[in-house]
Amino acid sequence: MEENEKKAGGENNNNGRQEIFSQTIRAGKRTYFFDVKSTRNNDYYLTITESKKRFNREGKQFFEKHKIFLYKEDFEKFNNGFTEVVSFINNAQPLENKSEEGKDGENLNDGFTDVNFDDLEKKGDQ
Repeated sequence: MEENEKKAGGENNNNGRQEIFSQTIRAGKRTYFFDVKSTRNNDYYLTITESKKRFNREGKQFFEKHKIFLYKEDFEKFNNGFTEVVSFINNAQPLENKSEEGKDGENLNDGFTDVNFDDLEKKGDQ
C-alpha cells in the first residue's frame, strides 16, 4: 500500500463536525481515507472510507464509497479484533504463498519490492 497525504488541523465541514487529522492510503484500485473528526461535544471519532473508481453504463466515471464510523469507546476492541484477524491471515497464508493476483485481478507487487525486516535488523546491529 502506498501512503499519501497526512493533514492535521481543525477544519470545520458543512455539518458542524470538525476534521482534526486525515490520512490517505492509495492501494491499487482503491483509496482509503482515515479521518479523525470531533463531535460538537469535542469527542474524537474515526471515519474509515474506502473509495473505488467505477464506470456507469454510459462510461461516465464515478466513485463508489463505503464508510465506517468508529468511536473512541470501541477503539481497543476494534484494534484487538483487527490485529487478530490480520495475524490469522498472515499465519494461514504467508505472503510468499499468496497468488500474485489480488482481488479484481490487480497485481499485488506492482511497484513494490519485498523487504525482509530481519535483514534490516542485522544490518543495523553491525
